[in-house]
Formats: sequence, structure tokens, C-alpha cells
Amino acid sequence: MCGIIGYCGHRPAVPVLVEGLRRLEYRGYDSAGVGFLHTDGLKVIKAKGKLCELDKKLAQENVFNATSGIGHTRWATHGEPNEPNAHPHVDHTGRLAMIHNGIIENYQEIKKELLAEGVTFKSETDTEVLLNLISKYLQEEGEMLPALSRALNRVEGAYAIAVFDAQNPGVVHAARVSSPLVLGVGTGENFLASDIPAFLPYTRDVVFLEDGELVRIDASSWQVMRVRDLSPVEKKVDTITWDVQAAQKGGHKHFMIKEIFEQPKVIQDCLCGRLATDLDEVRLPELDCLEGAPKRIHIVACGTSFHAGLWGMYLLEQWARIPVQVEIASEFRYRDPILDPDTLIIAISQSGETADTLAGIKLAKQQGLKVLGLCNVVGSSVARESDYVVYTQAGPEISVASTKAMCSQLTALLLLTLHWGSKTGKLDPKIHRDTLHGLRSLPELLEKTLPALRDRAFELAREYSDADSFLYLGRGLYYPLALEGALKLKEISYIHAEGYAAGEMKHGPIALIDPKFPSFAIALDDDLFPKVKSNLVEVQARSGEIIALTNVGLDLEVDHRWDVPRASGPLATFLALPALQLFAYEVADYLGKDVDQPRNLAKSVTVE
Repeated sequence: MCGIIGYCGHRPAVPVLVEGLRRLEYRGYDSAGVGFLHTDGLKVIKAKGKLCELDKKLAQENVFNATSGIGHTRWATHGEPNEPNAHPHVDHTGRLAMIHNGIIENYQEIKKELLAEGVTFKSETDTEVLLNLISKYLQEEGEMLPALSRALNRVEGAYAIAVFDAQNPGVVHAARVSSPLVLGVGTGENFLASDIPAFLPYTRDVVFLEDGELVRIDASSWQVMRVRDLSPVEKKVDTITWDVQAAQKGGHKHFMIKEIFEQPKVIQDCLCGRLATDLDEVRLPELDCLEGAPKRIHIVACGTSFHAGLWGMYLLEQWARIPVQVEIASEFRYRDPILDPDTLIIAISQSGETADTLAGIKLAKQQGLKVLGLCNVVGSSVARESDYVVYTQAGPEISVASTKAMCSQLTALLLLTLHWGSKTGKLDPKIHRDTLHGLRSLPELLEKTLPALRDRAFELAREYSDADSFLYLGRGLYYPLALEGALKLKEISYIHAEGYAAGEMKHGPIALIDPKFPSFAIALDDDLFPKVKSNLVEVQARSGEIIALTNVGLDLEVDHRWDVPRASGPLATFLALPALQLFAYEVADYLGKDVDQPRNLAKSVTVE
């Protein structure tokens, strides 16, 4: 989940590297560092903490002569987040520097061997072990490419690495397996990074690297080859359509609030070209090769994407009448699941690089199943590994806590439901037609609603910011939203929160209810509202305070009503979701938390 960047070109490298790291800091912020060639040899400068700590150190150095180098921002895996464990690491000879995202699973065995040969280590990391293995083979082979091939063919696990050699300045080598790495192709300069925003101010031309590929860049050229045998690989250069402005705050205090307010546009972008203007139908040309509707579906995802998948399950089963099972990817990959050949796997991932979800895809494909990837990032690993891809069109999401990405996933799942419901003939034509009409007007409705939602969230946040715990309750489609609301609150405010199916509350959690333990209920106008209302009476009987997200005119007496506009069927979800996000945001902001970069978290979880 670390961020890596490499640069070879005509500009001063260190400012390019640092600015790239700033755009990657959402991937990790325990420590940061850069490596480059100084007048007196290889220079590595690193610091514990956020990038501002590295800035302070760099301000005391002359760093403007170097025109190539590597940089890293870390999310700790092996070894605590301190300066010795920060990247780049330097090999024991002082010749090589390397940055790494991922986990080397057999590093202890290799470290024992290197220790026996007299190699000394300065950190607790698996990265330093791999680097010294490369260094050993470089001494034996005399050239970097065969040394890299030997070392990488020996290690097990996941990695995206970039290596800088002080004896060969102006060149960076990199490789990947199960960790993201993309090449940026410029004019008189080339880039390597974990994610496109790192180099987007300089070029929109990118090459997506696959697992098992190694790349060599200098200022004027790049070559891709296979790690296994160094055979050349032909690659296509793609052009990214979005620009760097999409990854800036645009006057907002945090990326998170900006991205919450972008949700009307996200819905509009996800619908663009997918709703026929002349006919009441959904058009998903991405699925033209998939005949009819699947007989059954297995959804595999993690975190917020798992909650989106759970929401999709309710809708797909009710409207398309397709049996659906939703799996947490980190569990699915280690089970021995019985998968029917007629099952379609839907893998949901915002980044398209989630390690557990990718492992689930590979497991499914080993059993001969087709995979539909639902993701946001064009050319990501999930997109490349899947047989079919539906892009959610959310644009870059920078804040670690996902908001607009989930909105886009729900929109895409609703489109899939309408598409397959029509294919199966199980969906009532009136529901189909009304939902399509509602979808067309949904972005405008949400745009008008968001300011009032934020005002109410602001008020409630001040009322409940001193709570130690929260219980989130929902039923049916709103049970996954209860899970997501609780996740958002604990992610960014660090207040303990649990999401529960409201009917399950009396099977244990009701024991926690007291005047200091508030509940947040999603009690919108649907068939299950009377049941939710009954559950809330049980909370009130035990003196528990309640915030209820509900609709005007509903008979509901609670401590704090939060009325939102009505919308038909599942479209109400798109008004409830930002309310939950805004409440978590306002609580965290009021408490002075680091909203965009909450502690211990990273944006793209590319390790187990």
C-alpha cells in the first residue's frame, strides 16, 4: 500500500519525486524518502512521519543537480514506522538504493543465508533483504538485468520495486508482481509510479505493466521485458483523459468533502451512454459477449466495496431474481469454495489493485469461471484480469475513506440489476421504467439536497462528538448502509461504531444500550419501515438516544430526526449514503482528526 515513484529526465529530479509522493501520500504516510546521485555519491534522505517531515530535511540539502532518482511514501508492514525502516533502503555495499511496495514472504530464509555470508542489515524490513539479494547477484553477474531476474525469480510474495544504481546514474529499473506499477512516457523524460496522479502534471501517456514484467527507463527510452527470462514484451501506450485538476481539492478543506459533493457528477458520469434516450433500457456494451443473464452470481470484495456488493445482492435477488452470494475477499481466497460452472464472479474494487480481491479472481478463474470486474481505474489489475469490465467512472478518489467510489459502485450495480432484470423478464416493467426516469433526475436532486444534508450533519456532529461508541441500524437495502456508516465513523473519527441488521439488535447488542450509547437508524419509507420503527422502540425502552435518517411525514418520534427527500425504491440509497458520510466527516473534522489520511490506513490495500 506504499507509494513509489521513479524519474529519469531533464528536470531536477528531487522536486519531481517529492511532488509525486505528495499525490501518492494517500497510499501510505508512516514515513517517506528519496534516493538520488549527489556530487559525493549515492544520497538517501528519509524521515519518519508525513511528507512535511521529509520536506524539512530536504530544505537543508542541495538537491537540484540530480536528474534521476526514486521516492517512496510508506505504509508499514515489516518493522515499525521509523526512520531505519523507511525507504529507500541502501544495500550493504552502498551502491544500490531500492523502494518497494508489497511483502516478500520468504525473506527470513534469504536473510539467514545473507547473514551467514557476512551481510549486515540496518532495518527490520523484507525490502532490505531483497535489495541485498539483488546486490549479491549483481556482483556475480556484473549487470543489473540478469541480477534482477535471478533475485526476483527466487522471491515469493508481492512486490513493485524500483532500483537505482549509483554506478549507472540516469537509469531506473523496476518490476511488479501483484502490486501496482505504471510507466509514464514523456518527452525527454520517463516516470514510474504506483498510480497515475504521481506524474500526471507531466504526461498523460501511460503504459500499464503486468505481473512478472520488468522495465528499464532512462530519459529518452524505456524497455519492458519478462522477469522470468528477460525476453522483450511489446506494450501499448494509452492516453489518460482526466487531468491533474481532478486530483486537487478545488477550494475544499479536505478531499473527502470535495469527493462527497462530487457524487451527483459521479452518478451522471456512470450513467453517461448507458441509458438509452429513445428507449427505456440500459445499454451495457461491455457485456455484449455475455449471453443473457447469469444463472447465479458470487460477489467478491473488501471493505466499502463489500458493503456495495451486499447492497447489490438485495437488489439483484429481488428484481432480477438471480441468486447472489457475497464474500469478503480475504476469506473467499482461503476457502475451498464450491463454485457452480454457471456462476459469474463479480469482483468489486475501487482501485482495481486490491490484493485479496485479485487473489479471489485468480481462484475463480482456476475453476473455469468468468469474472466481471467492477472498478474505477482503467487499466488496473482487476480490469486486466477480468473477462468483462464495467468501469464506474468515479474519477480519481484521493481521500483514504471511500465516498464517491461507493456511490459509483452502487450506480453500476443498479444498472446491472436493471439490465439483467430485463434479460430475465423478472422485473416489473413499471418498476424498470420508473427507476430509469428517477435515475435521470437523481443527480439534480442530490445536487440540491447536499448543502442541507451537510448543515444537518454539522449540527448533529456537535451533539454527538463526545460519544465513545455508536450503533448503526438498518434493514434490507439499508443494512449494508448501516455497515458503511459505522465504518466511515470509525475510519476517520476513531469513535467505535458497529453496523447491525436492526432485527439482530435484540440478539446481543441491545445489552449495550444506555443513555450514553447512541444509535443511528436508517428508517426510510419502505416496506420494512414498520419493523425498523419497532426496533427503535426497543432502544427507547432502554433510554438509548436515537438519530433517525427518515422521510418527512413518517410517524417516528426519536431524539433527532434527520429528514431527507423521498426517492423511489433503491434511489433513496443515494440520498442516505452521503448523509452517513457527512455525519462521519463533520464529527471527525470537529474533533480535529486527519480526515483525508486517518491513522493506520491506506487507500489501496495491495498486501494481505
